[in-house]
Amino acid sequence: MPELTWVGKAKVVTHHLDVPFRVLNRQYSFDESGQHEGDNGSPNMIIHGDNLEALKALLPQYEGLIDCIYIDPPYNTGNESWIYNDNVNDPQIKKWLGDVVGKEGEDLSRHDKWLSMMYPRLRLLHKLLSPTGVIFISIDDNEFANLGQIMNEIFGASNRLAYAPVRSEPSGGKDKTALRTGHEYLLVYTKGDQSALAREEKATGLLDLNDTIGPYKKGRELRKWGATSDRSDRLTLWFPITAPNGTQVLPFKNDGTEGYWRWSTAHSGMARLLEDPDFAHWELAPYDSGVSVNGQFERWVPYEKVRDVTRAFGWNTWLDGYGTNADATSVIKAIFGSKKFDTPKPVSLIEWVVALTSNPNAIVLDSFAGSATTAHAVLNMNKKDGGNRSFILVELGDYAETVTAERVRRVIDGFSGESTEVAILFEQKLTLANLEKAPEILSAAAKVADDAKGKYIKVSRPRVVTKVTGKRGQPFVQVVATQTHDHEVPGTGGSFSFYEVGEPLLVDGILNTAVPVDQVREYIWFTETQTPLPPSGVEKHPFYMGTHRDTVYHFIYEPDKTTNLGRKYVTSLTPSVTSDALVIYADTCTLSSQELSALNITFKKIPRDITRL
Repeated sequence: MPELTWVGKAKVVTHHLDVPFRVLNRQYSFDESGQHEGDNGSPNMIIHGDNLEALKALLPQYEGLIDCIYIDPPYNTGNESWIYNDNVNDPQIKKWLGDVVGKEGEDLSRHDKWLSMMYPRLRLLHKLLSPTGVIFISIDDNEFANLGQIMNEIFGASNRLAYAPVRSEPSGGKDKTALRTGHEYLLVYTKGDQSALAREEKATGLLDLNDTIGPYKKGRELRKWGATSDRSDRLTLWFPITAPNGTQVLPFKNDGTEGYWRWSTAHSGMARLLEDPDFAHWELAPYDSGVSVNGQFERWVPYEKVRDVTRAFGWNTWLDGYGTNADATSVIKAIFGSKKFDTPKPVSLIEWVVALTSNPNAIVLDSFAGSATTAHAVLNMNKKDGGNRSFILVELGDYAETVTAERVRRVIDGFSGESTEVAILFEQKLTLANLEKAPEILSAAAKVADDAKGKYIKVSRPRVVTKVTGKRGQPFVQVVATQTHDHEVPGTGGSFSFYEVGEPLLVDGILNTAVPVDQVREYIWFTETQTPLPPSGVEKHPFYMGTHRDTVYHFIYEPDKTTNLGRKYVTSLTPSVTSDALVIYADTCTLSSQELSALNITFKKIPRDITRL
């Protein structure tokens, strides 16, 4: 497989292993009743800090458990003012530190910096994603090709689900070249297991007909339409079906030529139809004008009977109608009263992303959280379908509290916003018959526009627009008015806790005494078992951590003194905390190797034998 190379790649491929493990310090909790000094136990997290360090800090609790990841990283347009700040031990990369990444042609290393920034973060996201999880990444043309290459390298090209274009600007975007690029992309990857992916559902429409089974809706004709619909294209699909009146029906096309059925005799629907003609909806339909077959100018035509209110289908890879960036900005203005964030994503798009994960208890991670659209989407989805999804947001910016967390607070509690209503005050079709009356039509439109001024916040001048009906365009004279209305958006309910990325666990290879012992224990336990630390077992023994797969773990650690595994400690153990095997951490050990073997104890020295994530 082709591999993308860039300046600095050799140093960042394993950089995620060199990133120091830091603890997460909870600052406060929030729910509908307001802020809490204590921990409210919310599974929802908003983390302020560098996302590389935050992702590393999440490993002990969440490695392999995240169901859905959505990220909206810098598009590297040169307008984001992002700075490369990863502490990679390489002279070339150190030259990049602290400098704002420039535009194309101004900064010749801009793509090297972006790839060096993204690669270790994607490696950690891969670790956090569950075996059945899915990751979605928004990007535009600037780094689309490069991102696809490194995603193929980290997640595997065979695990790519789609590079889905997303319509982001309804007008088609700015005229940069001869082509207008009013779209972005959504890159979608899994780890190989797609069993947890949901299929989309759409309403089938009103079930307005009835038969002996119950209500149904007329569906598609059972004869193949369009290109390659001749009998010669699928010879085995030319066979008779019996209509309810006993007539033998063959799939003749409207022009009298021979076609074929969409279903074979092996299809379950066709098998039922061949046994019971009433399984289909039948209509007597004419051939084209002047066409007859065997002297008949009409024939019976079978259609599907649709009985489901909704129908599942594979999702589209052209994402149009899931909201635009302008819609996202309107939501921000409604929540905050002003444009607090420059590049938000529409809530409806992220709701669609979250809905593709079938687990109603899914954990959703966004490590480039920005204005917290992902949290907003998760809270909305839970309110709509009663799910219990949780979110984890990571944001480096200094607005993590004032924008990211504040938006989530307002979504939980509800907020007052503005809705925009667009009204057509005047509309007159321009036809050949009334074209000579155009001046009068324009005059009437101008009067309507003048009378409406002051009643609406914006009234357009009379304008000619083209409306397409069927396949034809028709010109109209229009006057359009815009009005805003205050409205209350009810809260979704929910909660979260706000965290700061805290101290490193190890400083110069020594356990950091500023890190609480409970957080050290959580780390040690995870590195041994890859599971979250169970509730404290100090009632069994002060240094007992837990039992996992018939192995008991002890962590003999006190920040202000040296600890020892010796005979005194062994005699303090009771049968309730002993089993076939023991793993015991301590600063020193005065037991001989023969004694350790006889007691089935594995001694691990602090800090030498502490595993580095």
